[in-house]
Amino acid sequence: MASPAASEPSAPRPWTATADSLRLAVRLTPRGGRDAIDGIDILSDGKAVLKVRVRAAPSEGEANAALLALLARELGLSRQAVALAAGATARIKLLAIAGDAAALEARLEAACAAR
Repeated sequence: MASPAASEPSAPRPWTATADSLRLAVRLTPRGGRDAIDGIDILSDGKAVLKVRVRAAPSEGEANAALLALLARELGLSRQAVALAAGATARIKLLAIAGDAAALEARLEAACAAR
């Protein structure tokens, strides 16, 4: 469940729009029991992250692959449009999502609101 601060209109968002993509900060939970987006959370340092869980184990990149596939499916994109930019072995990851930033932001807002 997202923290109460994450639902406020002025709350920070875990994504940043660029000219032709979106940068997204994700907190991944491998072996989470199901593949799902759990909403936005604010970390102790004040940074916002999208909380995501996957069934896959964190070995041999399986959890990262499951994360990329889940986000591509949720955003209606091809798997190649979602790439891991940083954090391959860390819990907090930075993703680069290719496409129209405004449309991607709207889809992420909808995905988070549905949770």
